[in-house]
Amino acid sequence: MFLSQDQAFSKWKHKVNHVKKRTMVRFLITFLSVYGAVHLYLFFKARSALSPGVGLSLVMALFLVAMVVAPIAVRLLDRHGLPLASRYLAYICYTWMGLLFFFFWMSICLDVFNGSMRILALLPGSATSRFVWTGKNSFVFLTLGVVILGVWSALSAWQIRLDRVMLHTTKLPAGKSSLTIAQISDVHLGLMVGERKMSRIIRLLERAEPDVLVCSGDLVDAQMERFDSLAAMLAEIKAPLGKFAVMGNHEFYAGIRQSERFLKAAGFKLLRNQEYNQGDVFRIVGMDDPVGRRRYKEEAAANRSEINLLARSNSQVFTLLLKHRPTVENESLGHFDLQLSGHTHGGQIFPFNLVVKYFYPNQNGLYRLDNGSTLYVSRGTGTWGPPMRFLSPPAVTLIELTSQDIS
Repeated sequence: MFLSQDQAFSKWKHKVNHVKKRTMVRFLITFLSVYGAVHLYLFFKARSALSPGVGLSLVMALFLVAMVVAPIAVRLLDRHGLPLASRYLAYICYTWMGLLFFFFWMSICLDVFNGSMRILALLPGSATSRFVWTGKNSFVFLTLGVVILGVWSALSAWQIRLDRVMLHTTKLPAGKSSLTIAQISDVHLGLMVGERKMSRIIRLLERAEPDVLVCSGDLVDAQMERFDSLAAMLAEIKAPLGKFAVMGNHEFYAGIRQSERFLKAAGFKLLRNQEYNQGDVFRIVGMDDPVGRRRYKEEAAANRSEINLLARSNSQVFTLLLKHRPTVENESLGHFDLQLSGHTHGGQIFPFNLVVKYFYPNQNGLYRLDNGSTLYVSRGTGTWGPPMRFLSPPAVTLIELTSQDIS
């Protein structure tokens, strides 16, 4: 029995929704378990150091429980058409998340130090136990350090840099000695990243005056129906040789159709496992984030693989590969000249970059690969979660391809 087009679409939509729900349940269980455990650690630390009474302990416990579930409440408020309440709650709970992260790793470091001193104190003649630092004073010191780092990091998130990278190539056409490509990535436009930050990004792009503008994914991060003004701001940015974008994981989370409409309204040509040729100047191949291929299998079935798209390239034309995640396929090496990626945020908040490096060894900057290929990974232009950046400043990248010798 053959299904009608409407029936087939309905069946596909049902499967997609089922996958979404199953993925969301797993995520919520993991998030609440881990995030709740960190809050429990803080609760016992505070009780041990401050010895509060029953009433204050109860207030503290209720506040911490509220902060555990607040990120979920933010999304629910946003989905139910309460953007103002969602935005204010987002600033509170995600700022708290950043401060809690600082407290957790600083406190763990202090615990390790105190534990080491206690072990060394077991040695004959050792007096290291006097260096053990616990109690109210240590807790107050940690809290003060957390506040200082939090303020510093919140200010750093607004200091968007223009990073310049120069690369030599022999593939520019005759009569063209250079080509400039501006890259933005992981802006996460939505509840907490809006017009103010976008204005700063636009000023940097206008100053850079690129020939080409690319977005390597995660431009959006929320329900996008209410952000027409942001699309209009992006549409004003001009790039003579084109504006190109790919789907990051958050474009899929926000919704395929919403993201496609937003990117089109912003003036970007969206490459979904597609190629685009700009004459003999350059060729660009854009790939969907893997989360899209996992969650939307039917839609991805007809998409072409990276190597198949790249293998058709003219080796005499500069080939740009645009992918959200900084993963490099060995079979693709030599088939592209430059891969532009993001996703890692450079860790965003130290020392989280050490965790990110485990999953993505190439997490920030320029990497020379085999067979003449090069990878550049952006630290990201915005923030996700905590509106903070520590030792990983946000950036717009301007890459200049030149035929001149730069050695």
